[in-house]
Amino acid sequence: MPIDYAARQAKLRQIAGADAVALVPGANMFYFTGLEFHLSERPVIAIVTPDDGLSFIIPQLEMPKLHQRPDLEARAFAWSDTDGYDGAFRQAVDELGLRGKTLGVDGLTMRVTEWLEFQRIDGSMRVNAVERQIINILAHKSAEEVESMRRAVKLSEVALDRLLAWVQPGMTERQIANKLSEEMTAAGSQGIAFEPLVQTGPNSALPHGMLTERVLARDEFLLIDYGGKSDGYPADITRTFCIGTPTPEMQKIYDTVRAANEAAIRVSGPGVAMGTVDKAARDVIEAAGYGAYFIHRTGHGLGLNGHEMIPQIAAGVTDRLEPGMAFTIEPGIYVPGLGGVRIEDNVVVTETGLDVLTTFTKDRFTL
Repeated sequence: MPIDYAARQAKLRQIAGADAVALVPGANMFYFTGLEFHLSERPVIAIVTPDDGLSFIIPQLEMPKLHQRPDLEARAFAWSDTDGYDGAFRQAVDELGLRGKTLGVDGLTMRVTEWLEFQRIDGSMRVNAVERQIINILAHKSAEEVESMRRAVKLSEVALDRLLAWVQPGMTERQIANKLSEEMTAAGSQGIAFEPLVQTGPNSALPHGMLTERVLARDEFLLIDYGGKSDGYPADITRTFCIGTPTPEMQKIYDTVRAANEAAIRVSGPGVAMGTVDKAARDVIEAAGYGAYFIHRTGHGLGLNGHEMIPQIAAGVTDRLEPGMAFTIEPGIYVPGLGGVRIEDNVVVTETGLDVLTTFTKDRFTL
């Protein structure tokens, strides 16, 4: 999709309390420059300065990537493995006028290694953690970004449908997860957003459990949390199933979580407090007597970073939803010894309501 990176970088220059903003490899650098690098022992830093400039402290071996992007009009302070990166840092600090200035950084991704190098060159430089300002920029998705997320959801749902035609009791959680990853690749996913989480029986009572060699049995919960990617944007979907016949309590838990999910979707929209969305889901679960077993927030922001800080769909959050914000709605009930149910949808706030990107049916509990 065509992206105006200069316009995105201009938003960084509007961040108060920073004379320049530095980005390290990861989702933020990709969003503002379109360039992907590994975060490794070789520092790569993009620096956005107030003179409409974009510069990179960059290893010589990575220069071909920069040469392929003349549209960025980026200045390079390159360094070789032979000489090391000290000279490139020093040149950037001096020629970009950073001595004594405040550098805005994402405190969640900037490493101590890079910051100590800046400090060694100029001890009067200051740092200001501006991750909330950066994520607030990323939180408002454009129409093109939303379509990338919709594609990620679609191909992920194709993969899940194919998986369910294959899965049988006797398979391990790891086997099922591996098959799902294969199906996402076959469907056209540009990688996976995260390692699929497949939990069976009592393991499904752990919201953030690990893949194990446990074997799926009949008449128990099968929880699948997964997502593919398109243009770097993820899907994050959870559905819960039972191969065979659920007990009355299992069916009640599933029906309650589904009702909570749908209640949160109904109340969501522009201007709605994030905590109100959480309360809509939580009220349903508490009314059914399972309040003590809903042990996490109702949802999180969704974007290039995967889980994003904005919006936070959690109890008591008074910040309000705004058009363009993408997030998950994923209430759950987790009963130790029995198992758990989570139903997770991906949604985007519109000018008038809510766009639910996920379409995989919630009627398909028993297989």
